[in-house]
Amino acid sequence: MSRFSLPQDPAFQAMNTSLSFDRRLWPFDVAQSRAHARMLAARSIIGDDDLTAILAGLDAVEAELRDGSFPFREDDEDIHMAVERRLTEIVGAPGGKLHTGRSRNDQVITDLAMFTRDSAERIIGQLEALRRVVLEVAQAHLDWPLPGYTHLQRAQPVYLSHHLLAYFWMTTRDIARFRAVLDATAELPLGAGALAGVNFDTDRRMVATELGFDGVTANSVDSVSNRDFALDLLHALSVCATHLSRLGQEIVLWASTEFGFMTLSDAWSSGSSIMPQKKNPDAAELLRGKAPRVWAHQAALHGVIHALPLTYNKDLQEDKEHLFDAVDTVEICIAAAQGMLETAEFHREAMSAAASDQMIAAVDLADFLVVRGTPFREAHGVVARLVREAVEQGRTLADVTVAELGDDAAAVFEQSSWLESKVSEGGTALARVREQLDLARAQLA
Repeated sequence: MSRFSLPQDPAFQAMNTSLSFDRRLWPFDVAQSRAHARMLAARSIIGDDDLTAILAGLDAVEAELRDGSFPFREDDEDIHMAVERRLTEIVGAPGGKLHTGRSRNDQVITDLAMFTRDSAERIIGQLEALRRVVLEVAQAHLDWPLPGYTHLQRAQPVYLSHHLLAYFWMTTRDIARFRAVLDATAELPLGAGALAGVNFDTDRRMVATELGFDGVTANSVDSVSNRDFALDLLHALSVCATHLSRLGQEIVLWASTEFGFMTLSDAWSSGSSIMPQKKNPDAAELLRGKAPRVWAHQAALHGVIHALPLTYNKDLQEDKEHLFDAVDTVEICIAAAQGMLETAEFHREAMSAAASDQMIAAVDLADFLVVRGTPFREAHGVVARLVREAVEQGRTLADVTVAELGDDAAAVFEQSSWLESKVSEGGTALARVREQLDLARAQLA
């Protein structure tokens, strides 16, 4: 009795089928099947008439899948079986020859590798667009001061352009991770069969060339059990989502009444159901909330593969939903981040006022004493005492400092000096920010 004719409990059938989510693989399955059929004909494993019928049938199947008229059936276990079943209905016996020289094991992993590669390429394009927006917004706000924070306490001022460019470099690293995913999907698994290879002298490299792979996998056992590239994609997605969550959190803070550094576009905000005065940064909040969802998918797939014996096990069906949802989630998040940044209105006066807090000058004051010859640790202690005195006496730090250190210390409390003194490479002085902008433009070019 064939496995496919075994009577199955309805609950098991529901558990076993993957069609509800893997049907999105159909473009890759059809493309793979075309390449496989051409190779079979080229190796005289099937006849030219069979090839003609199969290719015409796959065209018809593709048209039905594209326009939504494909007649799925309840007993279609997955998209791969559905395509082959429909092909055979359309062209008859030649359709039954398509699966010669391949197994669903190597067929599925090939489709998934193609999906992974396609997703990585698409997300790279989205991240490139996001980098351009970050660069444009940074350039437009080149010399706008705002406080930089550590521990969410005002620390040292920076230019808004410098702060935003931090996300340019995060995104640059994200792109590098997605490019590594392309390397991880460079070899074609098809031809590995169920696990041991196939009984035909196939030309795997011919298929690889047609499908855009650089080469073929070296070991059939590894080929059908490998999900490293899926983990690589999930890792890249997780880090990217984490970066976007940090941007989301800053947008939430900056758009709050307490900060008042920016106003989000109405297109990326929502109102309250009972408080008409509110404008909620829901999209930015969702950037925070989506990130752990993506990371959880990565952790879940690690759990699926952990201690899994070679080669194929049905556990591996659990790879797809994690991968699909993570890809969809991050694509939406990138679009939201780009949309919020390119339509936001920043408020220069509010940022500048916050960056004018004299306490921010504490490090500059310590360095002023260092230039005078005071060891830094001693200077740090002197400034800490001056800060305490200013707070306890209700005076400004400048008044206390000038009274003790002399009039020449007054220049330390000019906001421009706090910013322009940061002359080290990668610092926030305008000359260094301009260098950074040039470097970012070169990256885009």
